[in-house]
Amino acid sequence: MSTPTPDPSSDSTADRGSRSHRLGVTALWAGLGVVSTLLGMAAAHLVASLLTPSSSPVLAVGSQVIDLTPTPMKEWAIRQFGTADKVILVGSVIVVVLILAGVAGVLARRRLAYGAGLLVLLVAIAAAAALNQGSVSELLPSLVAAVVGVASLWWLHRKASATKAADPGQPREAGTGASRRGVLIAAGALAAAAAVLGGAGRYITSLRSGNVDIALPEPASPAGAFPEGLDGQVKGITPLRVANEDFYRVDTRLDTPVIDQDTWTLTIDGDVEREITLTFDDLLEMDLIERDITLTCVSNSVGGEFVGGARWLGVRLTDLLDMAGVGDTADQIYTTDFDGMTISTPLDLATDGRDSMIAIGMNGEALPRAHGFPARMIVPGLYGFISATKWITRITLTTYAEKSAYWTDRDWATDAPIKVSTRIDTPNALEQLPVGENIIGGVAWAQQKGGVDKVQVRIDGGPWQDAEMGPSVNNDYWRQWFYRWDATEGGHAVAARAISGDGTTQTPARALPFPEGASGIQELRVTAG
Repeated sequence: MSTPTPDPSSDSTADRGSRSHRLGVTALWAGLGVVSTLLGMAAAHLVASLLTPSSSPVLAVGSQVIDLTPTPMKEWAIRQFGTADKVILVGSVIVVVLILAGVAGVLARRRLAYGAGLLVLLVAIAAAAALNQGSVSELLPSLVAAVVGVASLWWLHRKASATKAADPGQPREAGTGASRRGVLIAAGALAAAAAVLGGAGRYITSLRSGNVDIALPEPASPAGAFPEGLDGQVKGITPLRVANEDFYRVDTRLDTPVIDQDTWTLTIDGDVEREITLTFDDLLEMDLIERDITLTCVSNSVGGEFVGGARWLGVRLTDLLDMAGVGDTADQIYTTDFDGMTISTPLDLATDGRDSMIAIGMNGEALPRAHGFPARMIVPGLYGFISATKWITRITLTTYAEKSAYWTDRDWATDAPIKVSTRIDTPNALEQLPVGENIIGGVAWAQQKGGVDKVQVRIDGGPWQDAEMGPSVNNDYWRQWFYRWDATEGGHAVAARAISGDGTTQTPARALPFPEGASGIQELRVTAG
């Protein structure tokens, strides 16, 4: 008899089927780990929304990542992603967590303790980050994440491992037929629960993070009438006064702090004759000043978006310091926010006669939560990283030798006046324009330099030509400008520079934001045709 010849194609088909089955089972177990983790994260987020939003495990880890990220990498992220940098950071943290959660699910297939151990390790990292960022009470969301996540994985592991093959004596993993459907239904139920819990957490957080409606008193020193800007006359130009919801926000927080004005206090201590503590109502009863001031973030690149003008209401910083009585040795105002973030401000600059204040109002409303409610510090003419402490709770008079603040520890400058700058709002870079008259327009600022006297525009490297100026609000406020340009067909380079009231011309020297602010001339290319 002849021996039958094996059919290679049959073996190959069997191998492919076996590999496909193994991959399917692995994917199923990875999915169980992901679903368990999502439910734990959602439950933790709900608990955090009721307590302290920043204690949510993902936000806690993200905040720790911000603190540990080298300054050059932070500046790169801001340049590349702008105000979306935090969304991308949180998204990246979630992706990494879910990948590791999938690994935990695969490990649980071999032994439940392995997968559960990895989930507990992930939660421990989040708990450590929360503890580093806040108090022991902020560990609760992480504990909830651990309990819910591990319990979910245990339940799904039990469901997946309990099915039997057709031969009652041979156990098999859930991977085909009714067994897989049962596990998928269970996983789907948990995923739906995660969506509900996560959605509830986001809803509660949004409610608590809403702005507070407080009737603010009339200022003892009002700012006066605000001029009509070029907003409706020059298409694409930034409004002379930026609305609260459109005002830029740059800080190290991934959440919007929720602080109760009834329990909030501001303490002034250190090198003072007497330590004082003020409540929010105390500030409301003091003489308030109202001023139009432009704020600028040191991370603002040439032509960047991190600058804005608004009307602020608050108590003069010098009035508060006089109440405490500043000593003879202090050279630094060391401010602390509700969560321990510190900023240092040169005492001599903050008290040299400029309208420094502890602000409680913005554009006729209570200070928005995202911009520092209940109170924040504002010092005109200094970049925000040394002057604009949000959610402020303490002012300590000290020396630079005794105390070093957050940004100082990261080698940023201690004395950083805002540089004379201008930004082109319209046209956009690479925009296609019609031949003939076009409008070039934007805003310029020169705080503590006599304000903006003029803006000049240069086309294709030619001579600088004076632009037409919008109204001047004050020396601490930005100014709109526009230039009528008769464009010829082809590509063109458009540049703009500002000249301050004291004769300072915006420098063409290029500098990155680190360590004391960006400089250079914004130039963009457009095409007419």
